[in-house]
Amino acid sequence: MNAALSVPESLRAALAGLLDGLPPKQAAQAVERLIATYRGRTPTDAPILRDRADVAAYAAYRMPATFAAVSAALDAFAEAVPGWTPGTHVDVGGGTGAATWAVSATWAGERAVTVLDWAEPALALGRELAAANPALRGARWQRARIGTGLTLDSADLVTVSYVLGELTGDDRDALIDSAASAARAVVVIEPGTPDGYGRIIAARDRLVAAGFRIAAPCPHSAACPIVPGTDWCHFSARVSRSSLHRQVKGGSLAYEDEKFAYVAATRLPCAPAPARVVRKPQLRKGQVLLELCEREERLARTTVTKRHGDLYKAARDAAWGDIWPPHGA
Repeated sequence: MNAALSVPESLRAALAGLLDGLPPKQAAQAVERLIATYRGRTPTDAPILRDRADVAAYAAYRMPATFAAVSAALDAFAEAVPGWTPGTHVDVGGGTGAATWAVSATWAGERAVTVLDWAEPALALGRELAAANPALRGARWQRARIGTGLTLDSADLVTVSYVLGELTGDDRDALIDSAASAARAVVVIEPGTPDGYGRIIAARDRLVAAGFRIAAPCPHSAACPIVPGTDWCHFSARVSRSSLHRQVKGGSLAYEDEKFAYVAATRLPCAPAPARVVRKPQLRKGQVLLELCEREERLARTTVTKRHGDLYKAARDAAWGDIWPPHGA
């Protein structure tokens, strides 16, 4: 998952015009407040994105990284459910629509798309950006209160990305239950922090209890083998930064690494990974150390050496988040 992922050029171009006319100081202040909210732990019952300036700053600051994280999660899901393409997609709390762009990049063709969010300025800007993507021109952008009381229409795929941290515990549970009732597949993404992982595990447990099978990242649908409080499962997606992105984020590197946690669950037949690399592989002289989550419901470390031949070559190319062993190995 560590190869730099490029945001579609059509989205880059659309984002490039967002901050035109917005005073740099105002954009910087909006980004700083959004960073504080994004990293905070206090649920809110009001939209975080309040006006056009907030939304423009958010889109420039967060959309590329969100797109990369959601794309990585969807790619893992698509690998576990080969040959399937969602005909309908509901993006809950979708804001400016990063997940809808990721879905259209993962599965070609048009589909019925509905984006639900409680921030009207975010929906308006998402609709504006979507005009640059033929697959999204027919999407519905609908204002909705996310949480208890939300009823979702039936859909092949429901995505919930970077939303649960904004909700109270009861609203989180209600949202996951509603998604489970409506969808054939549910993909949930949260920040790659201990708290984000905790929210993902709670969502995972509810989805399994509702009869879903885990397609990714886990090799099984049993309990997570990580002892609570000792570690957390998360991954990293590298996203190329445009000059606009570097300007808004104040960074100088040509890329950034977005840490995220996720679960992809489905009622469809699926083939989860036999094992998944859950930490960055450690390269040593003549050997590669891999930290794996295995189908036997355990965490394990394996050492691949030159004596393993082609498998050693595959291990040297392995990335954090990859299936192990790779197909064909």
